[in-house]
Amino acid sequence: MDFMLTDEQKLLRDTFREFCQKELTREYVRWLDENCDFPPEDLVEKLAALGFFGISIPEEYGGAGAGMFDFCVAAEELATSSVAVAISMGLTPAFGGRPIAELGTEEQKREHLPRIAEGKEKWCMALTEPAGGTDILGAIATTAERDGDEYVVNGSKMFISGAHVADYILLIAITDKGAKRSRGLSVFIVDARSPGITVNLIEKVGIHACGTTEIHFDEVRVPAGNLLGTENMGWYHILGTLNPERIGTSMLSLGIAKAAFNDALQYAKERVAFGKPIGQFQVIQHYLADIAIEIENARNLIYKCAWLCDAGERYDVEATMAKIVACRASEKAALYGMEIFGGYGFTMEYDMQRHFRDYKQMMFSPISDEMSKNYIAQSYGLPKSY
Repeated sequence: MDFMLTDEQKLLRDTFREFCQKELTREYVRWLDENCDFPPEDLVEKLAALGFFGISIPEEYGGAGAGMFDFCVAAEELATSSVAVAISMGLTPAFGGRPIAELGTEEQKREHLPRIAEGKEKWCMALTEPAGGTDILGAIATTAERDGDEYVVNGSKMFISGAHVADYILLIAITDKGAKRSRGLSVFIVDARSPGITVNLIEKVGIHACGTTEIHFDEVRVPAGNLLGTENMGWYHILGTLNPERIGTSMLSLGIAKAAFNDALQYAKERVAFGKPIGQFQVIQHYLADIAIEIENARNLIYKCAWLCDAGERYDVEATMAKIVACRASEKAALYGMEIFGGYGFTMEYDMQRHFRDYKQMMFSPISDEMSKNYIAQSYGLPKSY
């Protein structure tokens, strides 16, 4: 595994870094947090022109044909500037581009992938339900019953990012009630404008500029041709989305950690107490050193996962580890950052309060740290704890 970026990857990094410096200024990101539940369309168009949505789309469908590693290079810059922008812009490549590229029929690919690459479609994934988060198989109750050339969907989904602006929903629902859940789920492409779909925004503490929603399906009719992959094999299909999602989620946490660290470092250099910058005090230096170590550990593990993904190797355990490590990095950066800022960190004048609010969502999304640790332990041969 080589951690050196190629010349093309360096250009990709520099291009997105310059874009973020120009477009995602501190003032603009604050405005997004205070006023938006999703980034404005002009920002979407600018990122589309930059090629963000097509990084991992195959070339024959209008994309760059790159892999997860390249996507992470670009996403790291976005996440460091604004985790809300990184989440909202990452929804479509993660829940539209990758599943269709891997599971779609040729017709589905030609219909959606070019439009995704051009930034002309928005996607979300509807998996989590009100009765459970991590307990996906045990809690799922949404059904899709076959009725001639259609499926009829009934049920509810909870904590779905971006559904209020989505054009399409990647839906996971029960198609065989009598089967074991892992062999009774299917994946569908659902037009978000279909009759019977109701979407409500949920007020939350942080990551305001990427709205979280609940979705209700009431006798929603989905054409049978919108089945993605094989009927009743949806659980195994969706793992190809959930594992990359953990890499992406880890990168979001890394972005929060880096942003909080940068703010805390700058403040430690400028803030004077007892006649000298507070960054000269040993305890402040230790705080910053601890954050820097966590960031480096998280970054290395995330890019290892991306490399394994592109190499076609198994990486589910490593991605779960990365989720925990990066999440803890964001936590330490936000908490220590608040300590370094002192009273000013608790005011809305500085961005540290936003980092503090934003990191918390990553603690349980898309899987809690506790369940992540259970999964890691089981990979070493220990029995299930649930």
